[in-house]
Amino acid sequence: MKGLVFTEFLEMVEDKFRFEVADKIIESSDLPSGGVYTAVGTYEHSEMVQLVTHLSSESGLTVPQLLKAYGNHLFTRFAAGYEVFFKDVSDGFVFLEQIDGYIHVEVRKLYPDAELPSFETKRISDNQLEMIYTSERRMGDFAEGLIEGCATHFNEDYDIQSEKVEESGKVIRFNITRK
Repeated sequence: MKGLVFTEFLEMVEDKFRFEVADKIIESSDLPSGGVYTAVGTYEHSEMVQLVTHLSSESGLTVPQLLKAYGNHLFTRFAAGYEVFFKDVSDGFVFLEQIDGYIHVEVRKLYPDAELPSFETKRISDNQLEMIYTSERRMGDFAEGLIEGCATHFNEDYDIQSEKVEESGKVIRFNITRK
């Protein structure tokens, strides 16, 4: 995983739970990186799993709740730091439809070693979108948080239903209805 995902996660932990909690979850984890991340570095997914699991123990929130909250937080950070991807985008569905065909293409130009999930989209109607999330990392709750963050950014209200296409969680179908 790219280091940006780790640096932003720890920033969210510091902002929402205090610096001491961020320090404690790093110290409680067995991290090959030692918990030192750079935005452009690449780190093992297992490190994120440990950090989120320890944050769950510290906060009393479930791992899915934390991953959704983090996805929402990260979308806000992406919107602030990568404005070019939002230029001339009329609504959240348009944005979500261009993740694989535009945004991830550009990310791979900058970070050829990035291991990104895929998002296939199918517009059902003006107010319904189906997204198929596929990732070996099985972070569907994080993806759902990103979708929630997208709705917030575009001042839209979504009803998001998810179902595992594969029991492993590698493939999840999101049915999104704009209210």
